[in-house]
Amino acid sequence: MPVPSGAVTTAGGQRLRVTRFSALLSGFVLKCRDGAEIRLEGQFGLLDAESGRLAVDLRGVPEGEYSGLAFEVGLPPEINVGEPGRWPAGHPLNPLVNRLHWSWQGGYVFAALEGRWHAAPTSAERGFLYHVATDTHRIPVDFRADLSVRGDHIVRLAWDLARAFAGRELRADDAVESTHSAAGDPLAAEVAAGLRRAWFWLGDEAGTAVSSDRSAGRSAPSKVAAGATPLAFMVPAGFPQPALPADNPLTREGVALGQRLFADPRLAGNAAQSCASCHDPASAFSERVAFSLGAEGRPGARNAMPLFNLAWASEFAWDGRQPRPRDQVMAAWRNPDEMNADPEARAAVLAANPALAEMTRAAFGDEAGLTAARVALALEQYLLTLVSAGSRFDLALRGEAQLTADEQRGFELFATEYDPGRGRQGADCFHCHGGALFSDFGFRSNGLGEGNDTGRGGVTGRPADRGRFKTPSLRNVALTGPYMHDGRFRTLEEVVDHYDHGIRRDANLDPNLAKHPDAGLGLSVEDRRALVAFLRALTDEYAGDAYRKVAATRR
Repeated sequence: MPVPSGAVTTAGGQRLRVTRFSALLSGFVLKCRDGAEIRLEGQFGLLDAESGRLAVDLRGVPEGEYSGLAFEVGLPPEINVGEPGRWPAGHPLNPLVNRLHWSWQGGYVFAALEGRWHAAPTSAERGFLYHVATDTHRIPVDFRADLSVRGDHIVRLAWDLARAFAGRELRADDAVESTHSAAGDPLAAEVAAGLRRAWFWLGDEAGTAVSSDRSAGRSAPSKVAAGATPLAFMVPAGFPQPALPADNPLTREGVALGQRLFADPRLAGNAAQSCASCHDPASAFSERVAFSLGAEGRPGARNAMPLFNLAWASEFAWDGRQPRPRDQVMAAWRNPDEMNADPEARAAVLAANPALAEMTRAAFGDEAGLTAARVALALEQYLLTLVSAGSRFDLALRGEAQLTADEQRGFELFATEYDPGRGRQGADCFHCHGGALFSDFGFRSNGLGEGNDTGRGGVTGRPADRGRFKTPSLRNVALTGPYMHDGRFRTLEEVVDHYDHGIRRDANLDPNLAKHPDAGLGLSVEDRRALVAFLRALTDEYAGDAYRKVAATRR
């Protein structure tokens, strides 16, 4: 299915470009030539243009002669409101895969269409944000076409951006050009109708679609000691199922070795700096300075990110350059502005320690000893076990605590979009920081202004990725300042002020922010204070000094 890319001009001269198109598909039906129907029950599909996930693999399709294909953009009601944590890693309905679940609001977004637009050739770009959802807005798609299925078969469909916007003119006044499919919102129905007419048939042929399964080509499992004890990973209630590395299974012995190494200063080239030096357990595994000093006393280029809930992430570092925690370990180990070490040389020093040698044998067996690769694997195992899910907010969700009036108001603002045209004037935080993880782990430009750090663009080379950085989790955010990739904001109050009225309209500004008026959200002093109060309620009950005590027991 081709990506709705590039730009389109409406009849009124408005220029639009799409930055996101995602859709969940279900209800697949093949129409037989004799009038019968074959329903492919329990099968779901995800299309996501940004990640290149443009194929849906349907299983169990009988060979035969068909006269059409039908499906829905959307989900059956019982699936839509069901527990999203039930879906395994890699499944289209796993929130980590689709980034289309509304978490506390309940249910999925069926289709997300986001982008930027010009009201006139000389006007500044604004944002548009269309999230089609709820049972009312399920979108039926039905094609009549002759198919002759013999073995694997490919059906090719396309989605036409121009058709989706045919007859529409976006509003250029102070109204926000967005919809979240609330009851009585006519724009949601209008957008859904546009999405329906945008599909068209390209053709079909024998063959097999290219799978989008990221598990393909995984490495073989790492060597595990015969007596090592498997460690079960406990997924907190409300969290999605993570994709743990199949080639580095968690064991008690491997995690214990990683815990020990995390605090060992001999990892550094000068034997005087550990991982914990820049990822302090007392600061939720971050550091309370803008730029940490490396082993040679040089400051790093970016703020040290906190190291919890990595089991649910798929790219690491602010620019997502590293695909696995072990790769990030190696990058920091070698970086001259960080640990500035020769990994094999430092691993040889550590391997000479009798206690570490014994821990290595217990975790990996005794053939190779403590190599640099095994250091990275052990640290990865340890990092994957650092789970943050015990804040007072979590207790309140379970009915075991109660938020204060300010915290409750802050949560309402956090989870409500800014859409004054429809009477909603929230803070719009949930688009990027929604869900149990308080991050979608996406890459966004959040209005900090053009700088020398190209962010994600430095990895992909795409101009559209310039200035985009990974969305950090807001769990424990009260402990992880200063904030942003460059540590420019010292306090949470400064962060809230930025999103309220400090956004700069960069070329790649995320549509979630670009749709707001130039003057900003205009939150009151009381509402900004309430937002900060809510953010502080996301601190784990066992954080702070307790983190330090936990770390001390691991040395």
